[in-house]
Amino acid sequence: MYPTYLDAFNSGKLERLAEQAFGMLESCAICPRQCKVNRLKDQRGFCKTGSKAKVCSYMPHHGEEPPISGERGSGTIFFSHCNMSCVYCQNYEFSQAGEGREVGAADLAGFMLELQGMGCHNINLVTPTHVMPQILKALCIAVSKGLKIPLVYNTGGYELPEMIRLLDGIVDIYMPDMRYADPEMSKKYSHAPDYPKYNQASVKEMHRQVGIADMDDQGIIKKGLIIRHLVLPNHISGIAKIMKFIAQELLPEIYISLMSQYTPYYKAKDFADISRRVTLGEYEEAETIMHQNGLYNGWTQDSGGLERFAGVHIKSNIRKNDP
Repeated sequence: MYPTYLDAFNSGKLERLAEQAFGMLESCAICPRQCKVNRLKDQRGFCKTGSKAKVCSYMPHHGEEPPISGERGSGTIFFSHCNMSCVYCQNYEFSQAGEGREVGAADLAGFMLELQGMGCHNINLVTPTHVMPQILKALCIAVSKGLKIPLVYNTGGYELPEMIRLLDGIVDIYMPDMRYADPEMSKKYSHAPDYPKYNQASVKEMHRQVGIADMDDQGIIKKGLIIRHLVLPNHISGIAKIMKFIAQELLPEIYISLMSQYTPYYKAKDFADISRRVTLGEYEEAETIMHQNGLYNGWTQDSGGLERFAGVHIKSNIRKNDP
């Protein structure tokens, strides 16, 4: 059945998995931080989240990649807090400062059903890593009440591959970041020195589960992997290594969203190398590197600042007159 979580629900697998994952919160090690705090008793580790998920907002989102947003929007749920701590985070008000409200499983299920009722193409879980058990509990309720659109696991990419394996047969669409290739850079700018190791292993597992993106007749993704890469100033991200990894360890047909919208939010102005926007030259160099590795599927910007893919053009944040 599609989405695949319907089979998991009907077989009882989804409920068993939700209970298993929720039990892991007693000594939380569901992400690479492995804080081992008892979140069931509302102890807080790095992600500052206890037994309940915290939600900043939920809405139909029309600004994601075209196959995610489509015509009717992506049913996006923005979770508060994060297991990363990026000094340039554009969502720092809720990812770092924790804006939002705690919700139980029934409320979260209600958000999913409401978004489906608005006609959204999917449920887009933004920053789900630290609240994956709570999401699974809510999913059980939502499916029992008629949820039937696919999940998008929209993650910063700092994941444990064994936790991603638990989602096999639950998530149809993965959209992870591949943010850094260099542990020193991920340590300096996201306080996660082991990011490249866990990121690469988790993305490989996502690819094993869902493979190359499969689009329907309207160009909406049904299943598959889309990798996001945010181009950072001064070659901070290590794009050459990341694109080589994708081409050699995954497949050249992988869909990649090469993003130009980096802006020095939050604490970025305190770090000289990332205290400015990406230049057009830096972005074009990143695009060249991607193509040199045989990677052509996805979304890039042309010299006029328009995002291009399969004839769809959307305004980008990069400006032609950037230095």
